Amino acid sequence: MAKNVKPYKDSAKGKKEQVTTMFDAISGEYDGLNRVISFGIDVKWRKRVVYILKERAPKKILDIATGTGDLAINLVETGAEKIVGLDISTGMLSVGKKKVIQKHLEGTVEMVVGDSENLQFEEASFDAVTVAFGVRNFEHLEKGLQEIYRVLKPGGTLVILETSVPSKTPFKQGYAIYTKFILPAIGKLFSKDRSAYRYLSESASVFPHGIEFNNILKKIGFIGMENRPQTFGVASIYIATK
Repeated sequence: MAKNVKPYKDSAKGKKEQVTTMFDAISGEYDGLNRVISFGIDVKWRKRVVYILKERAPKKILDIATGTGDLAINLVETGAEKIVGLDISTGMLSVGKKKVIQKHLEGTVEMVVGDSENLQFEEASFDAVTVAFGVRNFEHLEKGLQEIYRVLKPGGTLVILETSVPSKTPFKQGYAIYTKFILPAIGKLFSKDRSAYRYLSESASVFPHGIEFNNILKKIGFIGMENRPQTFGVASIYIATK
């Protein structure tokens, strides 16, 4: 069970509303800070997601929690005919839409507002679904995964890129120091929303990963689960099939 960490501890609003407010607030700075926080390695991780799907040649892909659209845009390399990037934050989407226009990808990539726990698409609409650093922001994790399962075609592929926690020494200790002290300090120094980077750190540390997350996918109905740890285990790529 994922611990329900929220961005703003003194707010009475639900997690979904708080996450929306948070990402709207940091949308303009998100890409730059994300590169700094991950030392640019997140770019390589996204390329691996693209490579995995390219082998499966999906025609229609849904990228949930697309944010500023980096993965959705990268997924063009799979040869997909249509890529829908969905996010609950209009601020993040506005940044993503500008990228799509700059790259002249309007005919392939569509950016839409939507709730991952109540998708506006019909059953079996997509050959593949991707989520990069987004499932830990779901207010109700299993509900969001059930919606993904619903909109996937039978035989369709789910690929999730998410933070995880290293289990081996000294990476485990180094990760703990980095997420507890360094990451929040970077956010405090560069961001106007200090709570956002504390939340991103805390939510990553408590989110189920590895076998625990695979078991949740299995419970939803997915098969063929695979977990590929990335960079000493600080992130993982999960692959599953409907």
